[in-house]
This record gives sequence, structure tokens and C-alpha cells, in this order.
Amino acid sequence: MVIGVVKETRPNERRVALVPESVKRLKERGLRILVEKGAGLLSYYSDEEYQEAGAELFSSFAEVVLQSDILVKVRPPSPSEAEKLRERSHLIALLEPFSQKELVAIYQKKNISAYALEFIPRTTLAQSMDVLSSMAAIAGYRAVLLAAWELPRFFPMLMTAAGTITPAKCLVLGAGVAGLQAIATARRLGAVVEAFDVRPVVKEQVESLGAKFIEMELTENLQDEQGYAKEASPEFLRKQMELLSRHLAKCDFCITTAQVFGKKAPILITEAMVKNMRPGSVIVDLAAESGGNCELTQPGESREVYGVKIIAPTNITSGLAKDASKMFSRNLENLILHMYRGGPFPHDENDDIVKRMRITKDGYILSELLGG
Repeated sequence: MVIGVVKETRPNERRVALVPESVKRLKERGLRILVEKGAGLLSYYSDEEYQEAGAELFSSFAEVVLQSDILVKVRPPSPSEAEKLRERSHLIALLEPFSQKELVAIYQKKNISAYALEFIPRTTLAQSMDVLSSMAAIAGYRAVLLAAWELPRFFPMLMTAAGTITPAKCLVLGAGVAGLQAIATARRLGAVVEAFDVRPVVKEQVESLGAKFIEMELTENLQDEQGYAKEASPEFLRKQMELLSRHLAKCDFCITTAQVFGKKAPILITEAMVKNMRPGSVIVDLAAESGGNCELTQPGESREVYGVKIIAPTNITSGLAKDASKMFSRNLENLILHMYRGGPFPHDENDDIVKRMRITKDGYILSELLGG
């Protein structure tokens, strides 16, 4: 079984799907690893390190793809790259199938078995393979650092000869993996933190990190069977915005992380709410790639409106490319070893993880999430 690792071609993507230490472990399990030259350079892994780990280096994407049974990537291939995929090969990446329908059609045409990493179930068995959670932890950490850089005041309380500086107040919207990491990082830097989530079950986790959980009377179940947040009714959203508006007006910086799987991110902060924030406040919108939680968000841009800095990164994890690649790679390594047991790939067609991840096979769409 041959695994191919290629350069990422999406602008500003610095990660690589497999790092040398994972290559070495996979090689020891009998897999052959082909790597396109320079694939790891932007995440600070040299070609020499891949060679030492046992990988074979090739000069071009085409050379790697034509010899690979399994192609692994971070982001989906471009349409031109997808057309070059080997017939009946396997593709594993963050495939973005809801927005990349053109690519799904190419996978069908070429009989590709395509596996979307974002569809890995949130189960105990799949925890070590959960790429989304690993990348969300990085995003939450880095979001707080971005806020600290832009905020025109200290995070911690300081007692100085010039008087006492009170700590910055932080509001985190969404207490999933990214939100919890943001809470932990903001607390370590000395900020006073409040957090809100539509799922009351996260209250204990929020409070264990030293933050205050903002409670709201709930009349709807807003968590699906996978643990993701579901869409709320208009009436619920109205009450939620009234509550958040009061807390937002008192905070110095806000980290938003709320997303609904496969859909546009919900608007939690309106223009009127931004206008009511303190001058010099900062919003870091981690939902920017799916539209943003703030009405004034411009994905990929930083802008100041009504004296409030709104930061909307679209690939925040690439800023920590070395460790992000290492975490991504370890998740992917665990997934490959789960799917491969020395024979056909995958070794169990009826495995729960395989069935949920696989979006196409033999020219058909199989994923129920895509209508298959």
C-alpha cells in the first residue's frame, strides 16, 4: 500500500498532511510513503528529514499521485489536481464537500474513494483521529493572542507605582474545543472571562477553567447526536441576542466560535451590538470561514468599525504551521492505521468511522450528509 503526500496549493496554507515522525511509524508498519519535494518546507520540515524517516521523494504532484493508492492532504485538491487523481485511488483530506460540489463530481467521475476528515464522528474510539478538534484547539489559543496584540490595554491586573490596572474582560461565545482553549488561554494571561453556549452541558467545563458561564433559560434542545450545536429558532435567537448584548457592552474583547455543522455560521453580534461596545474593544471571529458570527465580519480581513477592531482570520491554524502539522499528522496516522490492517484498504467496509467519512466510492455519493 502506497501513501502519497503532496504540497498544499491553497493560498496561505502552510500545513502538511504527514510529518516525518508519522512517516517513520507508518513505514515501520509496512506502508510505502511518497513525498513531493518541498511538501513540508512551509511548516519547517525539510526534505532531508522525510528521507531520513524512510520516505521516497519525487519532484512533482503527478509523479506522487500516479503511484499512490492513498493520497493524503490537508485541504481539498484544486479542480485541476482532482482531474489528475489516479482512477479508483483513495483520497483523505478536509474535503469541504458542502461547498466543493464540483470536486465531489470529479471524485465520482474518477471512481475515487474520498474520505472527508471533517466527518469523523465524535466518539471515544475516533477521538485520537479527530482533526477538527485538534485544529480547533490551535484556533482558540491563537485567537486570544491576536486579541492581546490588538487590545490597547493589559490582560492581567497590575499593581504599579502609577496605580492599579484592572484586568481585561473577555467574552467567549461558543464553548466547544476552540472556545474552551480560548478560555484557558485568556485566563492564563490574566483576563476575567465569561462564556456563553447554547448547550448547558458545557457549564461545568467552562467553570473548571475559571470562567463564569452565562446562563439562559432554554426551551429547545440545541445539540445533535454528534455533540455539535444545532440551528436555533428565530425566537430563541432574539432572546439570545438581548442577553449577549448586555454582556458584550461590558467586555474588552470577544472571541466568537459558534458554528453549525455544514451550514452558514449564525449571527450572534449585530451591527447595533458592535456600536454599543467600548471603544478600543476587539472581536476575533473564528467562524469567519463559514460566514462569521459578527454581522460586520469580512472574512480574511481586519477592520475597525465604531472604534471596535474586528479580526476575521480564515486559516488561523496555519499561523502555527509546525505544531498544527504535527497534530494533524498524528490524527491522520491514527486514522490510517485504524483503516489499514495489512490487507485491503479499508480493512472493514462497515466500520462506523469509515462509513461516516466516506463521501464517494465507485462513482456514487455514499454520505447521507450529502444526500447519498
